[in-house]
Amino acid sequence: MIRVVLVDDQPLLRSGFRALLDLEDDIEVVAEASDGEEGLALVKRHLPDIALIDIRMPVLDGIEATRCIAADPALAGVHVVILTNYGLDEYVFDALRAGAAGFLVKDIVPEDFLHAVRVAARGDALLAPSITRKLIDRYVALPLRTGTGTGLEKLTNREREAVALVAQGLSNDEIADRMVISPMTAKTHLNRAMTKLHCRDRAQLVVRAYESGLVVPPNS
Repeated sequence: MIRVVLVDDQPLLRSGFRALLDLEDDIEVVAEASDGEEGLALVKRHLPDIALIDIRMPVLDGIEATRCIAADPALAGVHVVILTNYGLDEYVFDALRAGAAGFLVKDIVPEDFLHAVRVAARGDALLAPSITRKLIDRYVALPLRTGTGTGLEKLTNREREAVALVAQGLSNDEIADRMVISPMTAKTHLNRAMTKLHCRDRAQLVVRAYESGLVVPPNS
C-alpha cells in the first residue's frame, strides 16, 4: 500500500486529488493539510511514502516544507512530489534543490498522475525522460553555478559518465546503450552516485551535474 499525505491550500483541488487516489486499491491518503506547516507535522506523524505538496501555500510554502523534510533523517523514506500550476519556473528549481523528488503540473491527466505517484513510491526515476529534457532546456537559460563543493571527485569514472548522461535527459535504457552495459548496471551506477552525492533522486543529479560543471549547458 502506497501511503500519501496531500498538502494543498485549494480545497477543491485537494478533494479532487484525494477522490482520484482513493479509487486505487494500492494507494491510501492517510492525511491532508491546507498549509505547509500543518503538512509538515502530518508527514512527521504518518511517515508516508509520498508527500504531494503544493509549491505555493500560506504559513509555510512547499519549498520550505520540502527543505525541512529532506533535512530530517527520520523522513528519509518520504518522497516529496511538488504540485504546481505553473510548469517549469524558478519555484520548481528551488524545490528540486531543496530535495523534491519531482513535480507534477496540476492539469496532468489522471492516468499520468497515478503512474507518477507509483513511480515516486518505488524510488525509481521520478522524472520521466521527457520531463527531464524540459528541465534541462529550462536550466540552460539559468546562470551556471560551479565550484559549489558538489563532491564529484567521489564518483568513479563510470558513475560520472552515467550522471552526465542523466543530465542530458537519457533514460536508463538509453544510458545502458550508450555505455554498453545492462540497464540494471546503469541503474546501479546512478544509485551509487546518488548515495555518494547525497541526492534523493535523479532530478537532483541533473541539477548537481550542471551546478558542478560536469555538464555544461549549450551556448554557455
